[in-house]
Amino acid sequence: MGAEKNVTGAGIFEAPALGEPYLLTPGPLTTAYSVKQAMLRDWGSWDGDFRAMTADLRRRLLALTGDTKGEYDCVPMQGSGSFCVEAMLGSFVPKDGKLLVLANGAYGLRAAQTMQYLGRAYTLIDKGDYLPPRGDEVAAALDADPAITHVIAIHCETSSGILNPVLEIANAVYSRGRKLLVDSMSAFGAVALDVNDIPYEAMVSSANKCIEGVPGFGFVIAKKRELEAAKGNCHSLSLDVYAQWAAMEKTGQWRFTPPTHVVAAFIEALKMHEAEGGVPARGARYEKNRDVMVAGMRGLGFETLLAENWLSPIIVTFFCPADEKFVFNRFYDLMKEKGFIIYPGKLTVVDSFRIGCIGRMDEHVMRRVVEAARQSLAEMGVTDAAPPNAALEERAKLAA
Repeated sequence: MGAEKNVTGAGIFEAPALGEPYLLTPGPLTTAYSVKQAMLRDWGSWDGDFRAMTADLRRRLLALTGDTKGEYDCVPMQGSGSFCVEAMLGSFVPKDGKLLVLANGAYGLRAAQTMQYLGRAYTLIDKGDYLPPRGDEVAAALDADPAITHVIAIHCETSSGILNPVLEIANAVYSRGRKLLVDSMSAFGAVALDVNDIPYEAMVSSANKCIEGVPGFGFVIAKKRELEAAKGNCHSLSLDVYAQWAAMEKTGQWRFTPPTHVVAAFIEALKMHEAEGGVPARGARYEKNRDVMVAGMRGLGFETLLAENWLSPIIVTFFCPADEKFVFNRFYDLMKEKGFIIYPGKLTVVDSFRIGCIGRMDEHVMRRVVEAARQSLAEMGVTDAAPPNAALEERAKLAA
């Protein structure tokens, strides 16, 4: 089992350990060999060494927020990203409060569904798949409904790949005296979310996204005053952010069995993130990945779902070609044979697929992705990757 190699000068991240394919997804994603290696040791969740690891994890994550005043704290939570979103909503939206959900894809709609399960009041702005919610729309909704206490924005909506304008949303929220919650699941660590620019009350992200760790836990970063005010508010024992925070502050331990190996891997990933140059450098690599891959795919005839100004550096959605010889499942299998796992589309109105830009890979890998796509089309007998006219017409209509 050989260690990951980095070819000096070329900057190439070679194929993952054990001949694994690259994961061109929004997380789980391709991780460094050293991140995998960090999981080879067992840890006692109650032991002082592991408590020190938890404290280090929290400190390193807070350092990415720009908080120099000590107003925020970090609370890791077991489970996937959706667990953490539910924990945030159930802990910080009061039982007598009301949430404005900003949706333009599956994850905004999932936040609304979560509120339904919680039985707490909410209202929804649903922009569909093509456009972001804008600050003036948020302002109008808040002016029209004084009962709204909180707003949740999705930083990067990965069902379409759109990067939402959280700064203008934050300005609209705070100018009207409301509170902002941010689902930065797929963006934190690569797209700036500095609390000095966007003073959110709380945000959530996950270990297996832009920090390039592995799945198993997420984390909530919240104002300490909001954590204190959340006492007794949560609907759930295990998803209570206040209770988790209070326990960690008192004992240094997680309340319930933590994913010890995942935490060890994540700390290694955080060290690599820092060594790369932090959020700006990680984001720049992902942007280059996106630009090289999108240019190459367009050169093959593919069209992106979104207009250029809304393309995120996280994941890009492409229309499926109109050619009747193109069958996505066959395309998926051919890409996998060549070492790349892509992602199915998650849209309701058109056939699409997605290619992620994040993970332990660079622009050289993305050129190989484009070449694999070219070969796969040829093997399928697809001579034109252009989408159906109806898909382009639908995009134009809905984006108007």
